[in-house]
Amino acid sequence: MPVPTPNLYPDFNTIRLSHVCLNVKDLAASRAFYVDTLGLRVSDESDSHIYLRAMEERGHHCVILQKSDQPGTVEVMGFKTFDEDDLDRAEAYFRSKGHPTSWVKRAFQGRTLLTSDNIGIPLEFYHKMDRLEPIHQKYALYHGVKPLRIDHFNCFSPDVDASVAFYNDIGFRVTEYTEDEDSKKLWAAWMHRKGGVHDMAFTNGTGPRMHHVAFWVPTPLNIIDLLDLMATTGYVSHIERGPGRHGISNAFFLYILDPDGHRIEIYCSDYQTVDPDLEPMKWDLKDPQRQTLWGAPAPKSWFEHGTEFVGTPTRAAQLAATPIIAP
Repeated sequence: MPVPTPNLYPDFNTIRLSHVCLNVKDLAASRAFYVDTLGLRVSDESDSHIYLRAMEERGHHCVILQKSDQPGTVEVMGFKTFDEDDLDRAEAYFRSKGHPTSWVKRAFQGRTLLTSDNIGIPLEFYHKMDRLEPIHQKYALYHGVKPLRIDHFNCFSPDVDASVAFYNDIGFRVTEYTEDEDSKKLWAAWMHRKGGVHDMAFTNGTGPRMHHVAFWVPTPLNIIDLLDLMATTGYVSHIERGPGRHGISNAFFLYILDPDGHRIEIYCSDYQTVDPDLEPMKWDLKDPQRQTLWGAPAPKSWFEHGTEFVGTPTRAAQLAATPIIAP
């Protein structure tokens, strides 16, 4: 199935991904991981929630850690719209497609629309979020991996073609994709709004489940520093894959797991994709440089482990094709 022609004039205008709410068992353990180790900054905290932002972000939060009796699940993924009227246009769009819609109250956010995508991923859209003072030049505050901003989500989808068609219709554009040569179906795809390689990506697998959430860091050397820190502070077993450089996106990467099993990617050095007529790049599923430019395959866990969305049933992938997997 060919990649669809980009919809440059969608019914509503999404600027970028914004935030994710992760359900956790122990807020203190999660705080030690995200704040003391990774280096995200606390915007607000209570007995039930911790709100975090990265160093370049002016919005109140990019991660919400929520104490839950369903730890290791994802509550919702958030996106910011261009203006307030886009929220009403988004509600009309999702209702017209038969998706549930409701207006929900969220701390530190303005009017927020809760809905879901075609495979059941819970999504929320907002325009206004509390703005905080800039801290990107307060270098004394930088520590850990020095996270600058949230970069993207990646989710397992049981039907990547259908997921791409849905997000294409709301204005996301494909930058790179993996096609299974036998079936001519999509095995994975990377889609953006903000002008990087992706805001949202999809990987073939049992889903919907979150594969990972990624944070942009200044340089690959920050990733090396984080590895040294994790290896000497009790987190060595949380290192899953990397460091390396992806063939897809050209980005330098590291994959780690938080205390509840949520996969986090540390990410930098991809490329600009702002031109609306930029042609997507195709990769073959069996190309060893697709996963890692240096040819190193990913471990089996990277293709199987993901975190479920609260209240959202999963189903098996339609496509049985498999990539190269490390022994």
